[in-house]
Amino acid sequence: MGRTGQQMRQRTAKAMSTRTTGDGADGVVPRDRHRGRGRSTSVSRRARLRYWFDGTMARGTSALVGWLAVVTVLLIVVFSIVVTVTGMQPGTENAKGGFVGQLLASFFHALDPGTVAGDSGSWPFIVTMLLLTVAGLFVVSALIGVIATGIDDRLAQLRRGRSLVVETDHTVVLGWSDAVFAIVRELSVANESRRRPAVVVLAERDKVEMEESIREKVPDLRGTRVVCRTGSPLDLGDLALTHHTAARSVIVLSPETDDPDSEVVKTLLALTHGGDGPHVVAEIQDPQNLEAARLVAGERAVVVDKRETVARLIVQTSRQSGAAAVYTELFDFDGDEIYLHRDPSLAGATYRDAVRAYETVSVIGLASPDGSVRLNPGQDEPVGDRELVVVAEDDSVLAGLHRTTTEVETARIVTDPVAPEAASRILVLGWNERAAVVVRELDQYAQPGSSLDVVCDLGSPDVPEVSNLAVMVSHGRTSDRGTLAALDVASYHQVVVLCYSDDLPVQRADARTLVTLLHLRDLLADVPVADRPSVVSEMLDDRNRALAQVADVDDVIVSDEILSLILTQLSEDRRLEAVFADLLDADGAEIYLRPVGAYVTPGEPVGYATLVEAAARRGETALGYRVAADAHDPAAGYGVHVNPAKSTAFPVAADDRVVVLADD
Repeated sequence: MGRTGQQMRQRTAKAMSTRTTGDGADGVVPRDRHRGRGRSTSVSRRARLRYWFDGTMARGTSALVGWLAVVTVLLIVVFSIVVTVTGMQPGTENAKGGFVGQLLASFFHALDPGTVAGDSGSWPFIVTMLLLTVAGLFVVSALIGVIATGIDDRLAQLRRGRSLVVETDHTVVLGWSDAVFAIVRELSVANESRRRPAVVVLAERDKVEMEESIREKVPDLRGTRVVCRTGSPLDLGDLALTHHTAARSVIVLSPETDDPDSEVVKTLLALTHGGDGPHVVAEIQDPQNLEAARLVAGERAVVVDKRETVARLIVQTSRQSGAAAVYTELFDFDGDEIYLHRDPSLAGATYRDAVRAYETVSVIGLASPDGSVRLNPGQDEPVGDRELVVVAEDDSVLAGLHRTTTEVETARIVTDPVAPEAASRILVLGWNERAAVVVRELDQYAQPGSSLDVVCDLGSPDVPEVSNLAVMVSHGRTSDRGTLAALDVASYHQVVVLCYSDDLPVQRADARTLVTLLHLRDLLADVPVADRPSVVSEMLDDRNRALAQVADVDDVIVSDEILSLILTQLSEDRRLEAVFADLLDADGAEIYLRPVGAYVTPGEPVGYATLVEAAARRGETALGYRVAADAHDPAAGYGVHVNPAKSTAFPVAADDRVVVLADD
């Protein structure tokens, strides 16, 4: 019985405890039955009001202005009621209008401190209006502060570049590098014939800094508006700020990071996330990542192999003095560039007829409907339904082309066969990540029995397998005069100076290259011009190009500059990818600058139409000519004249050259 009674008392105490702590009937806050929770769940009305008030205040300037308006209305209404009910209104015109008139008078007192100075009547009325005026001063002061803060916040937001771009048919540039300036400059030229053109730049940099840099480097935008936004191209939200889905094209730049290609691939993924959109042009640093980038981008994108493209340009310009100026003229928009044009009237003609057809346009190839391009096809190749690949001043001139009427001076045409190219000796000074591609390209152009000497003091040369070149690698300081003198530079046919971009900063690498070029100029000063080797230099910074010309260099290739021109051209017309691929490929047609005496007899000036016909008879396509006297004059375009009118008189000097497209 004792144990049973004790158990009953424990059950009774437990039940009472349960009623007391579980149902809250006695005013005790119930506990949460879930384990680990014993906090109170009741919230006071004051806390709820405070939470609601804080939420409205957090909405920004508009909410603050709204609360000030509420306070102002309350002040005016309360004071108007007090004055009206107590009868403190003076018996003057201030009392006119009754309560409504007093509301208006209270409004003036609250917002204009000077109103109280004109009050008259009893002291209670004056004191009341004074209190209203003082309260109004606080409200107006707070309003001014809120508005000023709101304006500052808005300006800060604009500075951060986080607002949506509402442009259409614009060009979007994703990423930031020195290539941005060349791209913006070229787009401003290309957009001169467009209405309200715009370029949008998105990068992880300050918006104002980007805009100031562009204004400094590209002072003349020719009517093109540049809009900068701060954000990451990898972030879908930031990417949406550019309104890229309504853009004409998107250019993806390789960022200046340790792993740039991975960021380019991620950006391509972000661009293709939303499905259809404009065509994309992207650059890849490492050729091993090229296929991955193309798989990600699909058919929408044109992916450019930066290393391969620059290396091919270096090789082609090293073989032909002045070729760099020709490529620059074709790739930029400031002059003559490449377009695709359809002319139904030439459907039944041959390629040779098309070449001779136009006065101010040069036909250089044919583009098939499947997208393939063939530059300098056979002269008897029918045009058919294919488009013409032409060089013109602007796409606007293609609508009104005129046929040429210039007579060909057949008596001046030379028909001697072209002498076969002999074996050559090539010298490469310096080494970087592009050097292996340069060596491979040199081997494809070289004749059997040719030799290649590589000299460098930085980096580890990894020479690829070659078939036509006998390669010898040696170590030496390429900026040292003694090292260069021991090489007997004058005995070589081609000299290629590469920068040490893998081991030195940009300016230091260019400085080493410039010192090497100055030594080469001095060593070759006593060698006749006709016997001097062709000297081609690679530069990283376009500002150093002019300095390199002091050393009488035949050509200078600025890596980022020339690639920026190609990216810009492709952004305007992606069909040019096949044209550039054929132009830079060793298996297709290449640009040559050949002696004019091999085409026409020396003597009086001859019409350019005659040079076009002379080149056609040799199975070549004429592009222009180069005046040797202006070869080192930047103001004269280094003597290069691309796509002159057929009626232009060409001075036939011994050292002048004809620019042609030929297969070998």
